[in-house]
Amino acid sequence: MIRIYTDDFVPKYVNGHWGWDAEKNCFQFSSRTAATREAGNEILPTCGFKYLASLNQVEELIFRQEFQRPSTTYDADVILLQDIRSLVTYLAPPEIITRKFCEFINTKIVHRFLKALIIYFDYFLKLVEITIIRRDEISGDKAQLQSIESNELKQVYSANLSQYRLLLAREYSDLVLGMGEVKKFHHLAPMINISWSITDRAFHEAFLGFSTQVVWIALHRRDFHLINMEINRLFRSEHFSLATHDRFNFTKAEARMLYGKNYKRCNYRSQCSPLIQELTNVEKHNLPILWIGKRKYLGNDVRILEIEMKYIINAAQLCLADISLGILGHPKYLYNTMLKLDWEAVRHHNFSETYDPYHIIKQPYLNIPSRNQEELRKLYKTYQPRYELETTMEYWTPDMVRKWSKVHSIVEYFKTEGILTDVWIRCTREVEDTSYIGVEEIMKTFNQQKEKLRKKKKKH
Repeated sequence: MIRIYTDDFVPKYVNGHWGWDAEKNCFQFSSRTAATREAGNEILPTCGFKYLASLNQVEELIFRQEFQRPSTTYDADVILLQDIRSLVTYLAPPEIITRKFCEFINTKIVHRFLKALIIYFDYFLKLVEITIIRRDEISGDKAQLQSIESNELKQVYSANLSQYRLLLAREYSDLVLGMGEVKKFHHLAPMINISWSITDRAFHEAFLGFSTQVVWIALHRRDFHLINMEINRLFRSEHFSLATHDRFNFTKAEARMLYGKNYKRCNYRSQCSPLIQELTNVEKHNLPILWIGKRKYLGNDVRILEIEMKYIINAAQLCLADISLGILGHPKYLYNTMLKLDWEAVRHHNFSETYDPYHIIKQPYLNIPSRNQEELRKLYKTYQPRYELETTMEYWTPDMVRKWSKVHSIVEYFKTEGILTDVWIRCTREVEDTSYIGVEEIMKTFNQQKEKLRKKKKKH
């Protein structure tokens, strides 16, 4: 992964001024770093929380040394969802990074939810772009007439987006109901069945902001306001949505295409979120979507197989199936510490329109489906599945969870002690360090990593 700052040396006193402190009877340095971040574009408000939009030199050194996914993990040379999760956790404000929150995002259900969210928004952003382009084509002096075929294609696009929304709704329902690993985070207290409403509300707000940042970074940081607005609509409904933007005032026809036919807006007292509305109105030929990732689909519905491939294939192997989901599965040597694409590195690897395995040169696009796709899908057959699937992911160790919960304290400690930047302190500590790693311990660690990463041979 490319470093943002190439030099390790950082001046101790930067971006500030010296002044006389009458109480301490000495000169004191007043830093302007916090004020500069507030005034500039280095703070990105998300769901009421202030996330960092950039890292300074010291913060980058600390992240790469202490919190970046180590090279001993699986697929360490490509970007996985765990890398994005680690970066967002590092950029998050200190008030939301608690031990409970770190344990919550370190579960398979949250991992599946975030992947379904990325899949949904990957399609949603492309469809919104088509909608805006089409809006310009049918308005103005040289307006084009809409044909019957155009309207039929819009209905198919809307149905495809609703299917991704249904998959997301299934994962969201697991979180809301407290299924599996997230049961201990459920808002109902055990035994007494009393809801921790205030605590759960703050926890929910923090997770919404975290999810927004994950999706935004995963999709090449495209259109933050649109992602934020749609996440608010999905999980709050339009009655309680906090984010609005004048650029995305969709007409009724556009909103019907983007939000689907199941979306109903009613009185706020009886309004449920659009995701739950999808679950209460599932068509028969879409029922297999509810089992994607849990049971292997057995049937001849190509659309279900397409959704299943996007969902169950590991991010490191997405390029082998010619599937693009933002930056997931891309090699790390093309990105810097902030997971921003480095175009100079891209030019050095000679990607072109004919050789583009990671869909970097190609513009985002949607395949044109058949106009009678939904009618044909009703004729397809689905058989009883034979295999159950299990999500695989590498958890943070308990020590790493504890470390992440104290991330801001660790960063402040490194900044004040100057361990990473002061060469004299670093050399002094290395000279005083008398610890020695023996050969047996080195070989034990090596054998553990070899056993973990190498494929085991079957005994005949």
